[in-house]
Order: sequence, then structure tokens, then C-alpha cells
Amino acid sequence: MRKFKALIKLALIALVIILVFNHDAILKNMYPLQYEGYIITYSREYSVDPNLVAAVIKAESKFENKAVSHRGAYGLMQIMPDTADWIASQSGMGEITYDALYDPETNIKMGCWYLNNLSTEFEGDLDLMLAAYNGGRGNVQKWLKDDNYSKDGENLHAIPFKETKNYVEKVNKNYNMYKKIYDLK
Repeated sequence: MRKFKALIKLALIALVIILVFNHDAILKNMYPLQYEGYIITYSREYSVDPNLVAAVIKAESKFENKAVSHRGAYGLMQIMPDTADWIASQSGMGEITYDALYDPETNIKMGCWYLNNLSTEFEGDLDLMLAAYNGGRGNVQKWLKDDNYSKDGENLHAIPFKETKNYVEKVNKNYNMYKKIYDLK
């Protein structure tokens, strides 16, 4: 029995040592970063924190550029076709095909433009931006006017869509981790 306990202690010590020396590698595996060049380029062009862009991509597609949601959103940043058409017309990007949403550069460029647009609309309030990205800007505007969700018309104290509430929490967590691990500029 003593040998068994000693083996368990030794295994735990070895595990702690492995975790301590591989902490960064483990975190980078849990919070991967792909397409860094596009993220940096377009986050700068549209004045969006690149750590936020990476956090949104992780939440939306886990960096799978061919991802398609059950609602029909495409690519890394899971952009809906109607939203893509609107972004293309508003931003001057010109017409795009829905297949172009699978292209990492196009998708990240559109996603960064959209995050900047939401930042302007919601005066930089991250939670409102993320709620609008996931649940729709029109819904967020309605919630801000509803006493059940906003006491002051400027902040949400409750988000009625469970998916959107969870999304805001997930992206905020991802955002903090990407800042901690990579601190992209």
C-alpha cells in the first residue's frame, strides 16, 4: 500500500511539473491562433482589437474556415449571407459570392468591418457589440428600450436570448485569454 501511495504522489508531482513547464503550450492549444496576418491587417484597418477578432473566431468557428452554422452563417466569423450583402454594400467592398465567405481573408475583413460598425453604433460597449453580433443589432436596440432588459436604455442587465447571453460570456472569456496568451497589437 505504501508503494502505491508513493507512486500516486510521484505521478502527481510529475503531472504538476509537466503542467508548469508546458503551461503556455497547453494554453495555445486550447486557444489557437490562425490567420494572424489577416487578423492583424484588418483589425488595424478597421480599428478593432485583434485579440477580440481572434476571440470571436474561436467562438464562432474554432478557426474552421469552411464552417457553416445551422442558421446558414459562413466561414471563420460566421457571417450570414444577408449581413454579408449589407456589409459589402455599406463598406464599398463590392459584390461578393457566398463562397467568398469561406475565404479567410474576405471573411475576416468583413467581420472586422462589422465589429467596427457595431462598436460605433453601441459606442464601444463590448457586451452590446457582441450581443448584436450574435443576436442581431435590431434585437439589441429593442432590448435597450425594454425595462425588462435595460434600466437606463444604455446597458443591458439581462439578455433574453440564452444563446446570445452565453455567446457574450464565451467571447469575453476568449478575449481575456487571447490578450493574456498572445496580446496581439
